Amino acid sequence: MKQKTIIEGLIFLAGEEGLTFEQICSALDHPVNDAVVEDLETLKKQYADPDSGIELTEFSNRYKFITKEAIYPYGQRIFEHAKPASLSQAALETLAIVAYKQPITRVEIEEIRGVNCEVMLKKLQAQGLIEAKDRLDTVGKPLLYTVTDEFLDAFELNTLAELPELPQHDGDEDLFGNEEEE
Repeated sequence: MKQKTIIEGLIFLAGEEGLTFEQICSALDHPVNDAVVEDLETLKKQYADPDSGIELTEFSNRYKFITKEAIYPYGQRIFEHAKPASLSQAALETLAIVAYKQPITRVEIEEIRGVNCEVMLKKLQAQGLIEAKDRLDTVGKPLLYTVTDEFLDAFELNTLAELPELPQHDGDEDLFGNEEEE
């Protein structure tokens, strides 16, 4: 397979984030060299063709594919009627726990929900709503989950401080077992 083809596929796989020149060279197991630069320039020219609906761009030292401007009116026709992705009750519960208790481990979430949530955490990560940001410094080094900027965007929040107050339950505890502050 040609190096140019591999580069093209790698940039496509990287999606919106794109790849740096160094990442491309590293994936190819090549030192930084002129052949990679030439392949990137060839791809840019190839996708600059007016018959192509996408183009290869370089922003902030990252190479990525974007849709050509002329395509946007057609894309709007598709997406203006598209239903936004909805979250299941289990996903919303798990997401709320992470948002209010972050950083939080999977085991802590499962203690609150009372069910295994490993698959749900993976789904929420795949949707970009949560991320495993760090590890707890304890036995087993469990992952600590937090919400992402995409979560804030999806729920139209500037900060987590804008989340609504939790209703109080038995005694002085809120929904997640936090004691009420006086």
